[in-house]
Amino acid sequence: MSVKKPISQLQEIVDHWIKNHGVRYFNELTNMAQLTEEVGEVARIIARRYGEQSEKESDKQKDLGEELADVLFVVLCLANQTGTDLQAAFDRRMDKKTKRDHDRHHSNEKLR
Repeated sequence: MSVKKPISQLQEIVDHWIKNHGVRYFNELTNMAQLTEEVGEVARIIARRYGEQSEKESDKQKDLGEELADVLFVVLCLANQTGTDLQAAFDRRMDKKTKRDHDRHHSNEKLR
């Protein structure tokens, strides 16, 4: 059983992996391109599995969780190499969204 980890610890794990297995971080532009590629792979699964496109036989074995984890990995790399404390940023964002959106979403008839 795996132990759940805060984002800050995930950033440390990725940094350790990069330094011990990946040699160095790709530059930020390369990682941005990789992020776009990984998001595209997630989009392909969602479009075919949950959307209206038919799923190709070769796509049926793809694991959505693994593809989402690839997105997370690259996001963590970008956060590390730009000096971004993603845990702090996420906490601030969730606080802002909670204050801003609570009543707005509860009063949205489309969500009922």
